[in-house]
Amino acid sequence: MWKLRLYSAISTGTTDANVETVKCDDKCEFGKWLYGNEIDSGTKQGSHYEGIRRLHAEFHKCAAEVLGHAVGGKKDDALHMFSGEFSNRSNTLVRALTKWKHELTPDLPVWNDFQKLLNAL
Repeated sequence: MWKLRLYSAISTGTTDANVETVKCDDKCEFGKWLYGNEIDSGTKQGSHYEGIRRLHAEFHKCAAEVLGHAVGGKKDDALHMFSGEFSNRSNTLVRALTKWKHELTPDLPVWNDFQKLLNAL
């Protein structure tokens, strides 16, 4: 979904999204969950959580940069970043999320939320 919206912005040069909002990693559904109270403190203290949080923030920063190029009339720059750095960051985040998912215990309360959000990516 997010890739399609970003690609649409590149294609049209317009979007209803705000570049500064896209840059924020706590505004999307996953970010709200990641920073919210649904994840217990023990899980948040784990190395996977911190890695995911960092990768997610980097992903948002890159997405905002692509969007800025797209709406700023720099379509070639936006396409180059979209197919390069953005794609790499997206894939790295999804791989890290998948690895974290396999290490979470299915009986943890966070599991169902995590599963739902991961499926939405």
